[in-house]
Amino acid sequence: MVAVGMLLSDVPTSVSPAKQFDDVRRIVEAAQRNGMTYIAIGQHFLYGELRWLQPVPLLARLAADCDRETRLATQIMIAPLYHPVMLAEELATLDVVTEGRLVFGAGIGYRPEEFDHLGIPFKERAARTDEILELLVKLWTQDEVTHSGRFWQLDGVRPHLKPVQDPHPPIWVGAQSVAGARRAGRFGDAFPVTPEATYAEIEERFAAVREGFAARGKPFGPQPVRRNVLVADSREEAVVEYARQSKGKYLSYAQKGMKHAGSADDLDADFVASVTKHAVLGTDAEVVAELTDLCTRFPVDPLLLRPQWPSMSAEETIAAIERLGREVVPAIRALPTPQPEPVPAASTA
Repeated sequence: MVAVGMLLSDVPTSVSPAKQFDDVRRIVEAAQRNGMTYIAIGQHFLYGELRWLQPVPLLARLAADCDRETRLATQIMIAPLYHPVMLAEELATLDVVTEGRLVFGAGIGYRPEEFDHLGIPFKERAARTDEILELLVKLWTQDEVTHSGRFWQLDGVRPHLKPVQDPHPPIWVGAQSVAGARRAGRFGDAFPVTPEATYAEIEERFAAVREGFAARGKPFGPQPVRRNVLVADSREEAVVEYARQSKGKYLSYAQKGMKHAGSADDLDADFVASVTKHAVLGTDAEVVAELTDLCTRFPVDPLLLRPQWPSMSAEETIAAIERLGREVVPAIRALPTPQPEPVPAASTA
């Protein structure tokens, strides 16, 4: 079975934090009721006209509402903005209170202003992330840790808090670039593919991850893949509705520096042409066919869908989830789970 999950969205600051939280709980309930077993949320700081609820406390609270088979994922946390000891203990606690259901998704970030606000040099984000990922595993798995790195030093410290999962929660290292995929290959357990990635880009990035895994003697197994999706009674209706719901967010991504979303000029000039290259839009049958092709061409598990945009009310989001739950989610869950590839013999020597 290929698991299906959903990505929660940021919302306008005109929505109160209390209402945002209440809406999230209703949306998560609808997602689970419709067969989604991963709940994922991103992260930003001082995000202007939009708001994210911070993932660690939110997922800790949602764990009480979620079924035992539902996994809770940070997709993604901006790792280089943290001290590794603080991050290790926060995440270990989150794994404890979610009873071993945490997936830790990490990335290097792309907004220079977030780094400026927190006093972290933006140009150091990749190197900091590498060292953090290395140190997190030490703090989660070793009884005594000594570490001498470029940014942090620890001398014989004894971690007092470890995760429930053995040896630690799955680490998804997210990125838009091939360099980020190589980082996942060196330090992670999986590489969550961005919604905008083409098939050729997925192949290229998986090759980089596979090479890194092989060097570690680690089998290349199923990978999380994200897709933006909308189901309607016709493809034409789906395209129009998707443009209405998501164009503002795509433009915001571009303006905030997310290059993979496309340039603001291109998106503004011909939004439909820009996004239909990657968004999965159409009738139930068309969306099922496209997602099935994706999940059989690549070793996908889980498939993470985005049915929510900041312009949507909770009621609209729940309706979109219920539409996905009619045919799309059952069809994907009926697909066989991809099997890990054997480690190349040369890498085990």
